[in-house]
Parts: sequence; structure tokens; C-alpha cells
Amino acid sequence: MMEGLMALTSEPAAWIALATLVVMEVVLGIDNLIFISILSNKLPEGQRIKARRIGIGLALVLRLMLLASIAWIVQLTQPVFSAFDHPFSWRDMILIAGGLFLVWKATKEIHHTIDPRPNDDMFATKAVGMTFTAAISQIILLDLVFSIDSIITAVGMTDNVAIMVIAVVTAVSVMLFAATPLADFIGRNPSIVMLALSFLMLIGTTLIAEGFGAHVPKGYVYAAMAFSALVETLNIVARRRQAKASAA
Repeated sequence: MMEGLMALTSEPAAWIALATLVVMEVVLGIDNLIFISILSNKLPEGQRIKARRIGIGLALVLRLMLLASIAWIVQLTQPVFSAFDHPFSWRDMILIAGGLFLVWKATKEIHHTIDPRPNDDMFATKAVGMTFTAAISQIILLDLVFSIDSIITAVGMTDNVAIMVIAVVTAVSVMLFAATPLADFIGRNPSIVMLALSFLMLIGTTLIAEGFGAHVPKGYVYAAMAFSALVETLNIVARRRQAKASAA
């Protein structure tokens, strides 16, 4: 660890590796953050910030724990069994399970958004505690999937543990800073909710494909997400200007 910190003071290449890894970890953290934002927005107002902090805090703890067991993490990429002429590792199975969960969750939320149940408020008191517990449980599950993917990516980019720790802490700090603004923005714009759920379906499908050995370049995925977000932002701006013009 100390050797890695010393490398940052003496080797320019270490700083390049750190900057690259920080950007990569922040980008990978977007998936995690979107999921946490959508789940936390389904909770009562007083529980949302708490749920976000717990979710992001657990993401940091899981990532640091996984960094502390790099030897075990590397073993997760070793084949466990083969099926259909494709070797599957523990990482593959975790990605497939996480991807299936994301697709199921996003599909369920899209259905609920389009066709909400008519009597949701009848049992609101009972549902709050269960909803908070369920939200935290689902956040923990997806934190684990995203953390394993994040750390394996970090291990593939550098063998300097200090750089990996700094990059992970920086990325999670950005997530913590951006969590509430992102969740509030999603909450204020219903069309963004549908777009974010579509992103989760895309991310889930990508995880499943990665688990089955089909490499999907992350740049294409995030470029498509960024383009969609830009188009929706322009739509929001256009709707607001039309509303102001109508009010005037």
C-alpha cells in the first residue's frame, strides 16, 4: 500500500492510471446510482436520504472489502463449469443473476408506472416499513453485483492497490454528492423515470450478455444512454418553454 502511494509521488504514469481509473469507476457507478435513486424515490420523503446514504455507504464498504481480498476476486474469473461450449465463472453467474434481477425489476416498475394499482394508499402504513426493508435489500444485492464488476475492472487496469482504493473512494464520493440531485431531478420529471428504467433494462441486458461471454463495449452503452438523456433534456426544456408561453 505504501509503495503504491510512493509511486504516485514519483511516477507520472501512476497519476495517469489513477485518473483513468477514477473516470472508469465514476462511469461504472452511474448504473449503481440510477438504481439507488429510483428505489429511494419510492420511499416516504423522510426515508429517502437515509436509504441513499445507506446504499452508497454499503457500496463503498463492499468495494473496499473486495479490494482487501483481491486474490479471491481474481479467482472469480476462473471457469467453474462449461455449458453450450462456454466456460462459466462465478463472475459470469453473478453478472447473469444481477442482470436478470435488473431486467425483472425494471419491467415491474415500468408496468407499475404505466398501470398503477388503484388502491395503493389503503395499506400505506403497513407498506412503508416493508418498502424500506425491501429497498435496502435490493440495493445490497445490486451493490454486490456492481461492486464485483467495478473491482474486477480495476484489477484489470492496474495492480497498484493504493490507486484502486483512491479511485473507488473518489467514485463513491461522487455518487454520494450526486445522489440527491439526481433523485430529485428524476422525481420532478416523470418522463425521466421511464428513461431511467429503460437504462436499467439496458444495463441488465448488458450484464446478462457479459455473463454469457458476449463482450459489450461500455462506451457504446454509455454513449447511447447519454444521447437519450440529452434528447429527453431538450424535450423537458421545450415543454417548460411552451408552458411559460401558454401562461403568458
